[in-house]
Amino acid sequence: MSFEQFEEYSLWLGVGGLMLFMVFIVWNLAKESEAGRFGTFILFIALGFGLLGFVIKTVLVEAMGIG
Repeated sequence: MSFEQFEEYSLWLGVGGLMLFMVFIVWNLAKESEAGRFGTFILFIALGFGLLGFVIKTVLVEAMGIG
């Protein structure tokens, strides 16, 4: 395994792990604040836009062949 492959795998695993951790944090926030079903939905929508932006940027870069 080359250094570049290790960096790429580490990036995907690290960022994926952080995304899962952020989902857990939002879920825990909704549970502790007793937000209810609608409040939990709003929390995931509002706080999930950052994750969605990262995913969209990655897909666009790969589709356009820039990276």
